[in-house]
Amino acid sequence: MYDMLKGLRVVEGAAFIAGPSCGLHLAQMGAEVIRFDAIGGGPDYRRWPVAPNGDSLYWEGLNKGKKSVAIDLGRPEGRELAVAIATAPGDNAGLFLTNYPVKGFLSHEALAAHRADIITVRVMGWADGSPAVDYTINAAVGVPHMTGPADDDRPVNHVLPAWDLLGGAYAAFAMTAALLRRRESGQGAEIRVPLSDLAASSMSHLGSVAEVLNGGDRPRMGNDLFGAFGRDFVTADGRRLIVVAITPRQWSGLVKTLGIGDAVSAIESETGASFAKDEGARFTCRARLFPLFEAAFAKRTASELQPAFDGGGVTWGEYQSLHQAVTQDARLFTANPLFETVRHPSGLSYPTSGPAGTLAGEPRASVGIAPRLGQHTDEILAQVLGLDSGAIGKLHDEGLVA
Repeated sequence: MYDMLKGLRVVEGAAFIAGPSCGLHLAQMGAEVIRFDAIGGGPDYRRWPVAPNGDSLYWEGLNKGKKSVAIDLGRPEGRELAVAIATAPGDNAGLFLTNYPVKGFLSHEALAAHRADIITVRVMGWADGSPAVDYTINAAVGVPHMTGPADDDRPVNHVLPAWDLLGGAYAAFAMTAALLRRRESGQGAEIRVPLSDLAASSMSHLGSVAEVLNGGDRPRMGNDLFGAFGRDFVTADGRRLIVVAITPRQWSGLVKTLGIGDAVSAIESETGASFAKDEGARFTCRARLFPLFEAAFAKRTASELQPAFDGGGVTWGEYQSLHQAVTQDARLFTANPLFETVRHPSGLSYPTSGPAGTLAGEPRASVGIAPRLGQHTDEILAQVLGLDSGAIGKLHDEGLVA
């Protein structure tokens, strides 16, 4: 945790990954992020993976460091409370993060009627308002047809919700950009961040749109790295390593370390290619090159190759399960300063990540944990809305808050 955003108040009315991950990024940089949910929890409150007691580890992970308010959003009075919290006064308030529909009680127009300079960042599925999630957008944009074995035409879904995660990061960027403008101009904004547009724009940025318009869809190629040299290879002791050679230095170091320079030069002479200078040539000639590398890997064990690769400046990695990484990999988890072992509301203690970005030379504060549902209801009603204990007690008696 850092305090770069200390003093900012962000109100979050969102569920699943994209919206809550945006709030998480802001909270871990010091913002006060107030999440409101329906009494009993929203649609992601019990989402898998779950702890032995049934608590959602997913919810626990995405809501670290936030405050929780539980409101009966099914009643007009409850919805009015949510709007009041989102539009409460303050120079560093009036920042609302949501994935609720464009129209309704949390529309930007409805919120702006209470606070003209409010900034609303709205994560969406399709830009036209149609429902979608990461996995359906990924299917629509064609990525599953590029993924998987070359001899199988079935689409392969990706287990990592990339568009959701990108959406959360982009939403955090968009909110801070809008806040900077508001400080200069006093102008509020509604910023819509559809997953469909994130996917389409990303494919454009990467050159993939131009690629298919000029050469058709990219064929599936298994684990081969597109446009350069990279793939998994099996060592003499049966371990699987991946090597990647994009730059000339990466390529020369790999070839030298494996001792296959003469054989590679023979292919260059035959094809007229210069693999050291042209990463595309390494890709187009990969069918000729791969057997050389397969044979070289098969002659040496992983324990022999790993120090040789490090000494030769080779870019490589070993395939491992997440359990192996979490329990054995010092660079990723066991000795990574991003992580701190803390006890969570689920009753479990486990390594928990702070912000991925590191402020060089500045100490990290302790990692925040997720709240219990409604843990901060009374605090927010008193501090943000200015209600006294009698008014808060009445809301409880009427079942509007919990």
